[in-house]
Amino acid sequence: MSTAAAVILWTGATFYAIFGGADFGGGFWDLIAGNPEKGERPRMAIQRSLTPVWEANHVWLIFILVVLWTAFPDAFSAIFTTLYVPLMLAVLGIVLRGSGFAFRKSVEGLSERRAAGATFALSSVITPFFMGTVVGSIAAGNVPAHGNGDAFSTWLQPLPLFIGAMFVATGAYLAAVFLVGDSRRAEDHEMELYFEKRALAAGAVAGVFAVVGLVALHSEGHYVYNRLVHEGLPLIILSAVCGIGMLVVLLTGGRLLLRPLAAGAVIAVIWGWFVAQFPYLLPTSLTISAGAAPDATLSAIFVVFGAACVLVLPALALLYFLAQSDMLEHDH
Repeated sequence: MSTAAAVILWTGATFYAIFGGADFGGGFWDLIAGNPEKGERPRMAIQRSLTPVWEANHVWLIFILVVLWTAFPDAFSAIFTTLYVPLMLAVLGIVLRGSGFAFRKSVEGLSERRAAGATFALSSVITPFFMGTVVGSIAAGNVPAHGNGDAFSTWLQPLPLFIGAMFVATGAYLAAVFLVGDSRRAEDHEMELYFEKRALAAGAVAGVFAVVGLVALHSEGHYVYNRLVHEGLPLIILSAVCGIGMLVVLLTGGRLLLRPLAAGAVIAVIWGWFVAQFPYLLPTSLTISAGAAPDATLSAIFVVFGAACVLVLPALALLYFLAQSDMLEHDH
């Protein structure tokens, strides 16, 4: 039962990485779009893509936290009493990001709108970076099972910092790929080419960070590294194939397979991490079975998860379908 609960947890993490990652990546491209005149059209394209679904993406983050807290309370306690600094900074980024996104179209005055826009864009980089340092710290085995690890040395190390940078680059990569499709659907050829170039660049940068992160993992996270290059190797190869395939499709002008290939590259890495970390929640100090809640609690989680699949997933699927079909009202 505990392994099934861990699979549910990783499923939530997968959805958040794809949808939330693309959401954060849109903010990254907003940040570097340039001055108000130069960046107006890219920012309008990003706004048009994000507005219908940006709040819904954080449903997955809430799902992850609830499952972790309920199904694996010992791991939840250990992580939050050790990595509370990057977690607090990530939460602050989410709050500031939401505020900036909401207010930059409603506040009066050019300087106020610019301030709100800058807050949204900067927070879109800060939040995934600190989330990545949390993941890197766990993978490195820096979180003790009893919790209360050092508040800074656990994540201010090469591996967590590289993983944080990789989270930012991966979000930018996903966002650029998604925006290519959105621009084509809007028949905006200029923006389609604009984001195509950025998708290529972000994919290359994310690949470099992945290689550097693998080197750092070899140095700092021996258990996860050894399983990743053995048991998890097929998924890493699948990720590389999807990434290369996406670049080929993009360079040859194809569009149909862009999103599945980009998402597949990220999904394969997430589940490669699951395989590499198994059977631990906190390598090598807390196993999934040792950190799991009683069976009665896990059974309740399965019931709630089943209800969510019936009630929540169709609603989210409808929202994304309507957004992709341009059937929702946009703020122009």
